[in-house]
Amino acid sequence: MYLDSSEAVRHLVDSFYEKVQKDELLAPIFTDVAQVDWAKHLPKMYGFWENLLLGNNSYHGHPFRPHLIINQKHTLTIEHFERWLTLFTETLAENFEGEGAENARQRATQIALVWNSKLEYLNNDSYMEN
Repeated sequence: MYLDSSEAVRHLVDSFYEKVQKDELLAPIFTDVAQVDWAKHLPKMYGFWENLLLGNNSYHGHPFRPHLIINQKHTLTIEHFERWLTLFTETLAENFEGEGAENARQRATQIALVWNSKLEYLNNDSYMEN
């Protein structure tokens, strides 16, 4: 399957979050800490990924902000981002092929690296000492 339509993006998001909800490391973050309302969260994720992969401007928001708020309640670490990325790339490999899948993998990798870097910086108090 090619990752080139809204339907394909929805399949990616649904398949990925099924894995997240069963994952022993990530599920408690989504369920207990963030208390995610999946009926609201999934449509936001459809829009986010459609915007990134299809360029259809279907997402308007600040995607890093909720992660910042969650991090204040439960520190997010490289381990969380690595697991997220592993599940995402597994989902891509199981369901998709072609340029769209590679683009999604690259985007997800970039997001995981940048967001982890930002949170790692904020979680390290040493920057406040100067």
